[in-house]
Formats: sequence, C-alpha cells, structure tokens
Amino acid sequence: MIETIRRVARVTVCATLGAWVAACATVTRGTHEAWTVQTVPPGAAVKTTTGMACDATPCTFRMERKNSFSVTITKPGYKTYQGEVVSAVAGAGGAAFAGNVLVGGLIGAGVDASDGAMDNLKPDPMLVTLEPVDPAPPAATAAATPVTASAVSMTPATSGAPAAASATIPAATKSPATPAAQSGVKSPAPPS
Repeated sequence: MIETIRRVARVTVCATLGAWVAACATVTRGTHEAWTVQTVPPGAAVKTTTGMACDATPCTFRMERKNSFSVTITKPGYKTYQGEVVSAVAGAGGAAFAGNVLVGGLIGAGVDASDGAMDNLKPDPMLVTLEPVDPAPPAATAAATPVTASAVSMTPATSGAPAAASATIPAATKSPATPAAQSGVKSPAPPS
C-alpha cells in the first residue's frame, strides 16, 4: 500500500512538473531568436554592441531575446547608420507568460521574466536604406540652362578673322535719335 502511494505521488509530481514546463515560454519559444538585417543597397557591414558582426548584408544572427543593443552599418560611399534594437514583450511571449502563471505558478513566471523567453527583438527584420555620402546633383534640364549670346559670328569672314555679329533690336525697343525720326519725317541734311 505504501508503495502504491509513493508511485501515485511520483506520477502526480511528474505530471505537475510537465504542466509547468509545457506552458513555459522558455520551452515553447526559447531564449534566442533569429534576427535579420537587410540594407538597400545590399553588401553593407554590420556590427552590434553584443559583439556580433557580418561583412555583407543581408545577415541573420542568433540573438538573445532579453538584450537590447545598438547596431552600426557601414558601406564605402554611404553614410554610417546607427540604430537601436530593443527587447520587448511579444504577444506570444505574454500569452505563454500568462499560461505559466495559471498553470506553472510563480517559479515558471519568474524564469520566463528573467531569461527573456517572453520577449522579441524589435525591429525584426531591421530594414535600412543607406544614404550616399555625396548625392549626385539633380540633372539640369534644357529649359533651366541659361542661353547666352556671343558677340562673334560663327560664319567665316573674308579676311580669315571672325566677323562681328549684327544685332537686330526688336522694333519695340528701338530708340529713335530725334522726334522727327519717330514721325517718319526726314530731317534736313546738315549744311556742308
């Protein structure tokens, strides 16, 4: 009889421990996650304050869920990017934590809270568009380019030197020499 009670007690303890573990975020989600960095353009180097690094994006790292960290992304010809990744309670992690409190008690809840199993890293994936160091100036359009007139004609002259260009002034801007010239009346010729 005593042996039967011991067996029942062992089965009960094992079933209770199994229930605690089954609801535990540490078991269902783990304490690490795959965290990804992608850049436009690809091929940038990534370094984190946790000591992780890769030479060319896209990169995926196995990171602890509980640790926030900084990220530095570099690529020749582009400005250096520095950003932050934070550890925050995830929807699935919070549900596992609540289940742990109901089924597993305070011990399981304490484990999940301390090891970060109920957290996610944000942003994940980290998407970064790198800015060129010296962006190219916008292309000038033909309409925006000023046109200047030359004082020299491009037609060949008889003497071999460029001929002076003759300017045509529109009628509205001509300035007559005398009021008589305005009326079309010829002035008398000056005495000789």
